Amino acid sequence: MKTQYQIFLLFCLLAGSIPAIKAQDKKTTAALEKYLQHNWRSPEQYILDKFKDHDVILLSEDHSIKHNLLLAQNIIPELYKAGVYNFGVEFGAFEDQALADSLVTAPQYNEDIARKIMFNYNVGWVFQEYRDIYKAAWKFNKSLPAQARKFRIVNISYRYNWASSNDQYFGYRTVETIKKVYPKGNMEYFRANVIKTQVLDKNEKILVLCGFGHAFTKYHTPYYDYREKEFYRFDSQRMGNILYAQAPKKVFTILLHYPFESKTYASAILYGPGNGAIDAIMKQFANKRVGFDLINTPFGALADSSQYSIGYKDFRLSKMADGYIYQKPFNEYEGCTIDKDFLTTENWPAVQRNYPDKDVERVPESKEAYIRNISKYVDLKWRYRNLKEN
Repeated sequence: MKTQYQIFLLFCLLAGSIPAIKAQDKKTTAALEKYLQHNWRSPEQYILDKFKDHDVILLSEDHSIKHNLLLAQNIIPELYKAGVYNFGVEFGAFEDQALADSLVTAPQYNEDIARKIMFNYNVGWVFQEYRDIYKAAWKFNKSLPAQARKFRIVNISYRYNWASSNDQYFGYRTVETIKKVYPKGNMEYFRANVIKTQVLDKNEKILVLCGFGHAFTKYHTPYYDYREKEFYRFDSQRMGNILYAQAPKKVFTILLHYPFESKTYASAILYGPGNGAIDAIMKQFANKRVGFDLINTPFGALADSSQYSIGYKDFRLSKMADGYIYQKPFNEYEGCTIDKDFLTTENWPAVQRNYPDKDVERVPESKEAYIRNISKYVDLKWRYRNLKEN
């Protein structure tokens, strides 16, 4: 028989009330609404405005959300007009930079070359909308006069060597084995150095699309560590941290709206950022697409009790990033499109050799099994199934 305390805990879990998420008070709601009314900018205009004072804008995404990729594609002509000639992408290897440059400046666009660039970096990155960033650049470059400077897609990563993983030692990841997988060193440092040498050292500007963990600048990410006194440590060596240390006045991070994991239960419970306050206030606006500052604004002052608050006293959203983009509520999110021609019977052996994290995760038994796994990832109703309404 359950005790009253056990029943109480069960109720709390089912209700998603650990930690408790309280609706913002009327004063906070009024401040948020007033701020948006007086500072409303479309996501595109918001990004362009930030390039007036910064050289590197990091768009911090939860991967494979379709509308974020459409924003990335559609803003390219406006970036060019604003004097921004580079777009950095996480899912491309620098070894293929010459191939990428030739692709976006070729007389005809070649889908197979675009697939090759993506496959060379990650054999599972089957998502059409990421590759279409190259196509959008190609299309724009075709519209330019022959002698005009061309827009560039900059691959900021390098090719991993997952083929070096030995099934005989599955489940064991050591310094020596991971050095073989990452022969050019820590990826955070590599990516930061590509941006530095390809853009900052040349006094140019770049918009970079990357996973949210890589984009943090001033914010240090907490991680569980049983050896630490309070069972967590801070990571201050992500790509954004490294760039910010080198050029603090030139780097700006924008969060693209995504759910945050629970402080207590991690991904078992997801919440809207700012304890749901952003989602709540946006219900009042017919036009949902907006970009706004977090620093020194009512939005940045919003308290957040997600996993990002671990180790921080009185944690606020402005600790995480400089700006924010909201485009639609979570129940309208769509995952990216799976390219049915990306994985084939012919390239399946190469997939098996280069399967990511194969030292700690079994390679799927077949191409069809791999596609089923990927399909689940882009099913956002499934991925966000633990999202709690606030």
